[in-house]
Amino acid sequence: MVAYVCPPAVVQGEHAVHTEQILAQVRDRHPRAPWLPRIDGIAASIGITSRGWMLPLEAAVAPGRGGLLGTSAAEARAALAGGGLTDEAVARAVAALEGVPAPQTVQERTAPAWAAVQDYGERAAREALGIAGLAPGDVDCLITSHSTTPALPGLDVALLNRLPLRDDVLMLPATQWACIAGTRSLALAADLVAADPDRVVLVVISEALSTTYHSADDTLESLIVRLLFADTAVAAVVTGRRRAESVLRVDAAWHHSLPGTADLHRLETRADGTHFVMDRRGPRAVQETVAAMWRWLRDRHGDDRPGWHPGLLLAHPGGTRVLEYMEQTMPAGWPAGLLAHSRDSYTGGNRGGAAVLDIMRRACDAGPEPGEATVLYAAAPGLTATALDGEWLRGGTPARRS
Repeated sequence: MVAYVCPPAVVQGEHAVHTEQILAQVRDRHPRAPWLPRIDGIAASIGITSRGWMLPLEAAVAPGRGGLLGTSAAEARAALAGGGLTDEAVARAVAALEGVPAPQTVQERTAPAWAAVQDYGERAAREALGIAGLAPGDVDCLITSHSTTPALPGLDVALLNRLPLRDDVLMLPATQWACIAGTRSLALAADLVAADPDRVVLVVISEALSTTYHSADDTLESLIVRLLFADTAVAAVVTGRRRAESVLRVDAAWHHSLPGTADLHRLETRADGTHFVMDRRGPRAVQETVAAMWRWLRDRHGDDRPGWHPGLLLAHPGGTRVLEYMEQTMPAGWPAGLLAHSRDSYTGGNRGGAAVLDIMRRACDAGPEPGEATVLYAAAPGLTATALDGEWLRGGTPARRS
């Protein structure tokens, strides 16, 4: 396997949502929550002060348009009238019930987010093609991911029409990859160009993770979800032959899954939209995939290259707890600071499947030395992980993070 990756384009959510705004909304909505006195400490431990969303916070916390009764007003009116109430009393009761705010429906949450996912994805795709010096007509294969806004047709078909792409483009949508979308898309692209080095593959990931924000949820885990996620679209071009614009050569890919862990992180669709559910055992399971990756790298490099270590480690394990574990368990002799770009990305929120390409873009902007051994890693619900091993090819590139 040999593939070449051009610098990614990154389009951040344009609406800044500050942690203090979220905490104020939580205090107002859940004044009696048993965990309320702890929220400042919890927010500080998460370490995210602001995150960019595709839609403003007001869109996430707004009530539904139908009122509490929704389409059941007629049934409620008949039931009250059958109870012997006067017409005036029935009218007052129904009016009061209709004035109670209702949660947003799945449609109300998803429809505007899906429109934004398409817009952001198109922007990222056009920027990535521009960075690579290519046009939409040069693309032979399109790989897309957007796990938080289910739609059929999906982002692949939207981009086919919006860019537009050729009608013979191979489209590979992967809507459930979630946090591993970046590494696994690059791994799949590498397999495709290995089979045909003249192929041009465009990877586009656009995630509106803010759709998992539900102000009515009153669990401690839901507070963490509200504080955690950001919205981002990323894109990158992968080729089988090195181009002047190529910054990363991918030499090998590694995949690892843990059976029996599907319940630790998951999206659930309910009447008011999609909810991200986390189990406190999740970080420990992610740590198992990290340990397995260390073994893979040791097997690849340990015997033939004593003292080998990456100069760049671009990792998205989901949060600071696992980043700390990675730092604590790195093989002896590896330099400190390998996860600096990962930590920098995380301070603006967990970007899900877009995270690794956002981290890679930060590395591009920092201008690493050519020849640096480079490892990319991500873990996702499932629980599954993908890592890439390769080499950085050239120094700094013009910033394209909008």
